[in-house]
Amino acid sequence: MDLRLINICRALDYQFRRPEFLEEALMHSSACTARGRGAASSKPRTSNERLEFLGDRVLGLTVAEMLFFHFNKENEGALARRHAALVRREALARVAITLGLDDALVMSKGEEDGGGRQNPTILADACEAILGAVYADGGLDVARTIVRRHWEPLMAESITPPKDAKTGLQEWAQGRGKPLPVYETLGAEGPQHDPIFLVSVSVEGFAPLTGRGASKRVAEQAAASAMLEKVTK
Repeated sequence: MDLRLINICRALDYQFRRPEFLEEALMHSSACTARGRGAASSKPRTSNERLEFLGDRVLGLTVAEMLFFHFNKENEGALARRHAALVRREALARVAITLGLDDALVMSKGEEDGGGRQNPTILADACEAILGAVYADGGLDVARTIVRRHWEPLMAESITPPKDAKTGLQEWAQGRGKPLPVYETLGAEGPQHDPIFLVSVSVEGFAPLTGRGASKRVAEQAAASAMLEKVTK
């Protein structure tokens, strides 16, 4: 095992029985179609996308469990807002940097030159992939321990449940004497059994922004989040 992988194992405090899971978790999709950093052979590579899918579920379950037992007086809505904050891209990217994934990822030179190692989405995806790799290699108990170690400090940062984006945007508009934000469903993409909804949000004085999601509610939240980020800059 090379030093790059050894450092990740040290950061995780976990030794992989099958290091190929760790190698796959660190393989960005760009390295599968181009020669990635440090590549020594031309054999086919597998990107970390499948492990990302698995790790997303492991993280979601473990964070939900943490919140359920830690905030045992809060209702479902408050727990859901806490959960969304803890599994969002920004939180995952923070943990990824703590683990050193920004240095360890394998990606194409073009992706790296374009700032890929600092890209929050790439870092968040890699973090989920690492959790998926741990789960695949060592099971849920090991993965749960790692999630708890790195997410409990994040959980402790917020004394009160964070507001959802729609509530935050509404309060921002009301605080400035503006009309309430207006949401419009623009349509849906993809197959009928698994549609992705497209929703726009308008706020007086700003161009409309859009959001996508597996439901209209999720799409509205995505649109509100984008608008809230814009108006508060």
